[in-house]
Amino acid sequence: MISSILVANRGEIARRVFSTARRLGIATVAVYSEADAGAPHVREADRAVLIGPAVARESYLVGERIIAAAIETGADAIHPGYGFLSENADFAEAVMAAGLTWIGPPPAAIRAMGLKDAAKALMQEAGVPVTPGYLGEDQDPATLAREAERIGYPVLIKAVAGGGGKGMRRVEGPGDFDAALTSAKREAKASFGDDRVLLETYVTRPRHIEVQVFGDAHGNVVHLFERDCSLQRRHQKVIEEAPAPGMTEEARAAVTAAAVRAAQAVGYVGAGTVEFIADASQGLRPDRIWFMEMNTRLQVEHPVTEMVTGLDLVEWQIRVAAGEPLPLRQDEIALSGHAVEARLYAENPAAGFLPSTGDLLHFRLPPGVRIDAGVEPGGRITPFYDPMIAKLIAHAGTREQALAELAEACDCVEVWPVKTNAGFLARCLDAPGFIGGEVDTGFIDRNLAQLTEAAEPSAAALAAAAAAAMIAEESGLSEEAPSPWRELAGFRLNADPETAVRLFLDGRPVMAAPSETATEPRSVLLDEDGHIVVFEHGEAFAFATHPPSADAAEGGAGDGQVRSPMPGKVTQVSVKPGETVTKGQPLLTLEAMKMEHALTAPFDGKVETIAFPVGAQVTEGVVMVTLTAAA
Repeated sequence: MISSILVANRGEIARRVFSTARRLGIATVAVYSEADAGAPHVREADRAVLIGPAVARESYLVGERIIAAAIETGADAIHPGYGFLSENADFAEAVMAAGLTWIGPPPAAIRAMGLKDAAKALMQEAGVPVTPGYLGEDQDPATLAREAERIGYPVLIKAVAGGGGKGMRRVEGPGDFDAALTSAKREAKASFGDDRVLLETYVTRPRHIEVQVFGDAHGNVVHLFERDCSLQRRHQKVIEEAPAPGMTEEARAAVTAAAVRAAQAVGYVGAGTVEFIADASQGLRPDRIWFMEMNTRLQVEHPVTEMVTGLDLVEWQIRVAAGEPLPLRQDEIALSGHAVEARLYAENPAAGFLPSTGDLLHFRLPPGVRIDAGVEPGGRITPFYDPMIAKLIAHAGTREQALAELAEACDCVEVWPVKTNAGFLARCLDAPGFIGGEVDTGFIDRNLAQLTEAAEPSAAALAAAAAAAMIAEESGLSEEAPSPWRELAGFRLNADPETAVRLFLDGRPVMAAPSETATEPRSVLLDEDGHIVVFEHGEAFAFATHPPSADAAEGGAGDGQVRSPMPGKVTQVSVKPGETVTKGQPLLTLEAMKMEHALTAPFDGKVETIAFPVGAQVTEGVVMVTLTAAA
C-alpha cells in the first residue's frame, strides 16, 4: 500500500485528497506557490514544499519542481488532483520514471483521449457514437469555414486540446465565423499551448451527460452511473446532479455501456469521465446521445457520484494505483437517492459575472450539506487561479428534496467583501423549469435576466439595517474604523416604530425603520468602511449611512476613461490611438481567473490613449483606454 502521497494541486482539490489519505493512514505532502503560503491545504499537510511564484506556469505547472518535492519529502506517490497537470502524459511518465507511483491513468490513455479529434476517431472505431462534425488536420481558416458551411449552422468550434469550455465558441452564421475562430484559437493557445480546433454540429437542445468509469490493472472496467452537468454558463458547469433527471433505463444502459467500451478501447486504469452530448428535444433517447470527450482524471463534480453510490472515489484511485483490483463488481454498485452540487464562485452575477478578488473578512458556509472548500475565514481570493470558493453538495431521497436542501444552503452563504454567485445559484435551484426537469445547456442563457436580476433587500433586511445603524450611532461605532469587524447579530428590532433611518444602498437613498414584527436576517455586521452589511438569500446588502461622494457618484466611463473592472492580464488590444470607435465596440481583452473579458467603448468616439500593451498585468480600477466623444 502507498505510504505517502504528494498532491500536485492546491485548494479544495488537495484538501479532498488529503481527507481520504488521512483516513487510510497515509502521510500527505502539499506543494504551494508564494500566493498560497497561508492556504489551508498547506497547513493541513504533514509536509509542505514551496515550488515557485504565484503564477501557475511558474509553480503548479512545473512538473520538475513537483517531482523534486516528492523525492525531497520521501513521498512514494503523486496524485495530480484535477486541473493543472492531471491530464499531462509527459508529467505522468516523468513521475513514473522517477520511481514514484502515479495515481492516474496510463500515459498512453491520457494521450489517446487528450486530443478531441483523435479521441473521436478512436471512439468511432470502438463503436461508440460520436457527434457529427469535422476532425481534419487541415487548420486553414478557409477550410474550416467551408467545413462549417457543410456541417450547417449553428456550429461549435472546440479546442482540440484541453477542456473546461476554453477555446469553445458557438457560431450562429458565416458572418460570425472568422471572429469566433480567431478568439477560440487565441484562448486555446493561451490555455493549452495548442490552437488547433475541431468543428461539431451544434445540438439545439443539448444535455451534458457524463458517465463515471473506473478501470484497474487487471482488465476490469465498471461504471458508477451518470451525472447531468447541463446547467452551464459559457460552457462552464454551474450545477451538477446524479442521476440525470429523466434518464430511462434503456438510455442509461446505452450510455453507460458506451462509456465502458470507450474506457476499454484505451486500456483505461483509474478514474475517468466519459462525456456525452444528448439531444433533449425528444427526451433522453439512446439513439440521440453522442460521445464528446473523455476526461482522464477525477472531476470537480465527483462528490455527487460519491453521495449516490456511497463510495470514496479517491480511495478507489489510491487502491487501483497500488495494484489492487477494483473493490466492487458492476452488479455490486447501486444508486441511492439523488445528489446535487453547486459551485460557489467569487464573481458578481449582477455585473456580468466579473471575477471578485480580495480578503474573506466574513466567511460562513452553511451546515447540513457537504462542503468541499479550499479557503477559510481570513483567506484571500487572488486573480491567479480558478474563482471557485467551494462546492456545496446536498443528498436526499428525491431530486426535489435535494434541490430544496441545496437552495436553502445557498441562501445561507455569507461572504464579504468578496462577491459571490450564491444568490444566483439559489435562484437557479428554485427556478420552476429546472425543478421540473427542463434541463439543457441553454437554460441559464434563456433565463439570464431573471436569474441575474439585481436582488432587493426584504422588509426584514431593511429593518435590521435600520436597527444596526441606530445601535452603531448610539454606541459610537460609526465614528471609528472597527477592526476586527463588529458583528451586530442578536440586536433587538423593537425600537420606536416611528423612528426612520435614511441609508444608502448602491448610492441611492432608502428609508428604513426598525420593526417589532420583522424576522431578523441571519447575520449583520459593521465593516471597516462603516457599511452595515446584511446577509439575506445568499446576497450581501451593504448599507452606507452617508451619501456617496461626488467622485463615487459619477462612476462609469462617462468621462471617457475605461477602467479595468478587475485584476487581470491584457491578452488582446483591438484598437489603436486615433481610431474611431462605436458604442459597444471591443477595445481590449482581459484575462482573469482563466476567463476572458472584453472591455468595450461606452459611446461613439475616438481613441486617445491605450495605457497597457498585450501581456501587461493590471490592477482593478486602473485606466486602460481614454476616449473622446464624437462631436
